[in-house]
This record gives sequence, structure tokens and C-alpha cells, in this order.
Amino acid sequence: MTQAINTGPPAGAEPYRWRWIALCVILAAEAMDLLDSMITTIAAPSIQAGLGGPSSMIQWLSAGYTLAMAVGLVTGGRLGDLYGRRRMFAVGALGFTLCSLLCGLAVSPEMLIGSRVLQGLFGAVMVPQGLGMIKEMFPPGELATAFGAFGPIMALSTVAGPVLAGWLVDADLFGTGWRMIFLINLPIGLLSLLGAIRYLPESKPPHASRLDLAGTGLVSAASFLLIFPLVQGRDLGWPAWTFASMAASIVIFIVFGRHQSRKERAGGAPLVVMSLFRKRAFSGGLVTGLAFFSGMIGFSLVFGLYTQIALGYDPLKAGLAGLPNAVGALAGFIVVNASGLARKVGRKLIHLGTVVMAAGVAGVGVTLGLAGTGVTPWQLAPALAVTGVGMSMIMAPFFDIVLAGVEPHESGSASGTLTAVQQLGGALGVAAIGTVFFGLLKQGWSFEDTMRLTIWIEVGLLAVTFLVAFLLPLRARPEEESAH
Repeated sequence: MTQAINTGPPAGAEPYRWRWIALCVILAAEAMDLLDSMITTIAAPSIQAGLGGPSSMIQWLSAGYTLAMAVGLVTGGRLGDLYGRRRMFAVGALGFTLCSLLCGLAVSPEMLIGSRVLQGLFGAVMVPQGLGMIKEMFPPGELATAFGAFGPIMALSTVAGPVLAGWLVDADLFGTGWRMIFLINLPIGLLSLLGAIRYLPESKPPHASRLDLAGTGLVSAASFLLIFPLVQGRDLGWPAWTFASMAASIVIFIVFGRHQSRKERAGGAPLVVMSLFRKRAFSGGLVTGLAFFSGMIGFSLVFGLYTQIALGYDPLKAGLAGLPNAVGALAGFIVVNASGLARKVGRKLIHLGTVVMAAGVAGVGVTLGLAGTGVTPWQLAPALAVTGVGMSMIMAPFFDIVLAGVEPHESGSASGTLTAVQQLGGALGVAAIGTVFFGLLKQGWSFEDTMRLTIWIEVGLLAVTFLVAFLLPLRARPEEESAH
């Protein structure tokens, strides 16, 4: 998401000549970011075997990246307003590529986690710029087609990350092992950078506000104080400071909200327009997104670990085990888009999607219970495909519905906040569900019982998604106003 700007070229002006090639450049960057958010869920055991480190390192490989993205997205779009979207897209692509190189060359867990955090920050600079440029490049009649490409890309990249990681680790190209999951970004990143320089248009709003540095500092501190103890607390024996840190994060989030309100009343430019939270659709959408993405990302991490540690799959087999999820997601998006269901039924599609996805996740649990540790990817395929279909049904109408009632002057803050919460949900899911998984194993629980509890947690989070979705409006707004 990024800040909304004028839709389409000025009246009477010709659409941007290279807009479809530019769209491909933007989608490549989006896919690279989403792949990297999920790619360590399969490679984590191989990385830990190569670099050492505690089990919390496995959580930080995902949580560090998504937390940095969540915090950085709050200001990433504003940087494009200040310095130009094409320029910041190029800066983000270059930084992301260099940080991928650092990840691939890491010689210690600390170096790898630090590089992942930097990678997430540069991704937060790169990703928001593309969507703003799309709204300038495409005329209204083509916007729906351009934005429609993001749904399948998001779903496929999210679920294809583990498959790609498994293949790359197993292939051991040039003797690089797990390092190739990061080094493969080098050609993609450089092509995105060159494509940005050549094909992306100049894009900068005429009136850009300054960065809210104090607000950025507060929301960064609050997020870190919440995630850090969740990840590290188990390894340290849950000392008192971990609970104090989480309590402090709540206080700082409240201080952040009051700071934003004061800034808005004073006529400044807050990171988050607080009037958004008086809108039922937006507030409900934040809770819905937090629950949904926490469960989805957290479950993906645990499933990838379970297939390798408990079932004995090699990385490639573990990655391919999740392929039906991608196929189901793609099929779901095709059916939803072709039938126009998102427009016809609105939030009811989210309700149906949560039921379908919960049935798929429960089906995974039933399959594991019946087949035991001898379960094959083919036996898991039907339930995972159903899970993917349900996921696509939730994601297809989600952003349009949540942003439906947002006023034009609020749209930039709304879209940035919603996407930041999406990333924060991923970090929270990895931290919380990963902590439960490893903590129960340390207490002597079997892998089977721990995985069964994880499945129930995911079903519970989908139930929360179902219930909170009742706060959302029934239908999305017209396509020409969409803020995908």
C-alpha cells in the first residue's frame, strides 16, 4: 500500500507509454519482497545447522524482516512524496539487493539477522512507491486490470516462497546451500533497479509534508518492545523484564496515539490520521488483518519446521508439500475475479473464505492424525489446496472493503497503516506461535501434539477473523476508487 494520489493521467493527456512494462517492474519488486518474507520458513533448519544459534534465531529470520517492514512502511510512502517515487523505488531496490548479498555472505546468526532487518527496511522504502505510480500511469478504465494483478502475485509469492527455498537449498547451486535463497535476489534486484531507471515515470506530489520523526520513533519503539520479548523470552526463561517490556509497549502505543491526535489537531501531518479509527470498517479491518496474517504466517513457519524435523522431509520435499496451497490460492483468485464475487457479496466472501480455510487447516490436522509420521505430500495435498482456496477468498475483497469508507485526504495514512499492520501481524504470528511451538517441545510435548495445538490456534484466529469481519461494510467501493 502507499499513499493515494490523483487517479490516472490528467484529463486529455495520453496514458504513460511504458505503463505495462512499468507494471511488470513493480510486480517483480513486490514478488521479491513477498518471497523473502516467507523464504526462510523452509530454509531455517539448514541455516541453523550452518550458522548455529538458538531456536529463537529461526523466529528472528522471519520476525526481524517483517517487523522492519511494518515499521518502515509507515514512513516509506512519505519518503516517496518528499524525494520522488521513482528515486525512492530505485534506492529501495538497490538497498534490498545489497542487503540480500549481505544475507548470503553472513558468517554468524547476528550478521544474518541484522542483514534481514536492513533488508526489510529497504523493502519498506521500495514497495510503497509502485502502487502510487500505478494510479498516475493508468487511466481509470485500466486501473482495475492493473490492480487485479496484485492479488495473484501476493498469494503466489507468499506460498511459493517455501517451495523456492526448498528447491534452492536441495539443489545446492555452486555449493552455496541455503545462501542461494538470498543470492538469487541479486539478478532480480538488479533487473528491477535497471527497469525502474528506464521505465518508471517521475512521480512526486506537488505538496509533500515532512516526516513525523517523533511518531516514527514511538511506533518503532513500541513494536520492538512487543516483539523482542516474545521471541527471546523463552530462551531466557521469561525474566520479569520481558513482561515489563510488553507492558511498556502498550503504554508507548497509547502515547503514540495521543501524539498523532495532537499533531493532527495542530494542523500537522501525522503518520496515522486518528479519525480513521472512528470508522467501523477501518478499525475492524485492522483487527481482522492482524488476526488473519498472524495465523497465516505463524502456521506457515511451524508447518515448514514440522515437515522437516518431525516428518524427516528434505528441504525440497518440504517446500513441494506446500505447493497445493499455492495452486489452491491461484485457482481461488481466478474463480473470484472471473465471477465478480468480491463485488457481489462483499464481506460475506470473507466469511465464506474463513470457513473454507479453517476446514482446510483442520483437514491438515485430520490427515496428520490418521497417517502419522508416514504421511506423504500427496496425502496432505487436498487439505492444503482447500486452505489455499479459502485464503484467496479472504484476500480478494479485503483491501477494497476495509478502505471503502476512507476519505481522500485519509487514504495515504489508511493504506500505509493497513499494510504496516499486515506486516506486524506476520511478525507477531512468527513470534507468538513460534514461541508456543518451541516452548512446548522444550517441555517434553511430542511433535504431533504440538502441531495439533498449532492447528487449533490457527483455527481460532480464523474464527476471530470471521467474527470481526461483521464490523466491515457489506460491499466494497467501486473499482475506480479502489485503493488496492
